[in-house]
Amino acid sequence: MTMPIAPPGWSRWLIPPAALSVHLSIGQAYAWSVFKPPLESALDLSGTQSALPFQLGIVMLGLSAAFGGRWVERNGPRRAMAVALVCFSSGFLISALGAATSQYWLIVLGYGFVGGIGLGIGYISPVSTLIKWFPDRPGMATGIAIMGFGGGALIASPWSTQMLDSFGRDSHGIALAFLVHGLVYALFMSLGVLLVRVPRTPPAAAPAAPAAPSVRNGTGPQVSANSAIRTPQFWCLWLVLCMNVTAGIGILEKAAPMITDFFSGTGSPVSVSAAAGFVALLSAANMAGRIGWSSTSDLIGRKNTYRVYLGVGALMYLLIAQFGDSSKPLFIICALVILSFYGGGFATVPAYLKDLFGTYEVGAIHGRLLTAWSLAGVLGPLIVNRVADAQKDAGKSGATLYGLSFTIMIGLLVVGFVANELIRPVHPRHHHIPSPRKAADDDSGVRTEQHPA
Repeated sequence: MTMPIAPPGWSRWLIPPAALSVHLSIGQAYAWSVFKPPLESALDLSGTQSALPFQLGIVMLGLSAAFGGRWVERNGPRRAMAVALVCFSSGFLISALGAATSQYWLIVLGYGFVGGIGLGIGYISPVSTLIKWFPDRPGMATGIAIMGFGGGALIASPWSTQMLDSFGRDSHGIALAFLVHGLVYALFMSLGVLLVRVPRTPPAAAPAAPAAPSVRNGTGPQVSANSAIRTPQFWCLWLVLCMNVTAGIGILEKAAPMITDFFSGTGSPVSVSAAAGFVALLSAANMAGRIGWSSTSDLIGRKNTYRVYLGVGALMYLLIAQFGDSSKPLFIICALVILSFYGGGFATVPAYLKDLFGTYEVGAIHGRLLTAWSLAGVLGPLIVNRVADAQKDAGKSGATLYGLSFTIMIGLLVVGFVANELIRPVHPRHHHIPSPRKAADDDSGVRTEQHPA
């Protein structure tokens, strides 16, 4: 498959739909909680067990994004999107076989391992190409893709719920739902494969706001990827991202059963369809946070933005733990704020990296930082599900299933807050100024994947 060069007259406005077709599809991962209750009932699983496909999927997302970035740059967006399509759709088909035969390990293998590779390659595949097409609007271009990933569950959650209602919530109905997901997402993602092109020559950029002298003149900090991972700043930011993602993903993965449990013993229990609507609302907050908070960081600074994510996030968890079961609006609002911080954290971290390490090899640094996502993808669901299962075995129910796990989340956010406070400018001994030719190569390669600072 050759690099897809755009013919003369090709509209660059066809590229954002190509990116969205991929990111809206793989964003289905954020609607996994819709499948948890029927899987637990049909296959006699615990909450911890039903989270395994999602956890493994996020692990593989982080690892494939971290190690696949240079491969994507060498082979181009079309091949990357095609690989993402095959892996993501095949993951659903393997999962359908697992559900039909009641072999849960096939669901873990299909959705988690194979589908997770599709998540990671699909996540990074269109970003660099979008920036090459929109040098005058790089923030908007990357925001489109990252927002699409955050908003995938907005479509998938009600759609999946409707399929389960139509096909049934037994193993046969789950298998049919997985099958339809795999086929439809393959068709939808193929639009991206067909539409995506790289520009023959970069479009002319519109005049931009003057950059700071250090950035404009290339005299600011420029740190290589190998040097960056030897700095305390990298590992402090790694910890910040890991704690912020853990806090958000802990709610997101168990959203539907969580809100049902919280109000099960009250006079206004939450229906299955309402729980699915809650998942869709969380997806909207996740999506909006990626645009809103990353834009706010340009005004108040990256460190201050993460102070909000981590400090206010801890306060939101405290309010849910203390008063969440007494007020649906309070529970929903706090959860939406936490999920906006979760999405905003992903969109803000590339700019934070650029502030600290410069633009030289920032793409490779970002890829390595995403391993924090892999750990958080295991840690968040594991904390919430393991504690809930233990509390359920102890005879507890309702909001008490989550009190301890929310306290743990508050502690993790405090750890992240402290790590953010410890971040200082990188010592000059780690700075590396690339040669003019190397810098030009980076301008057209890896570094273009990132948000502007």
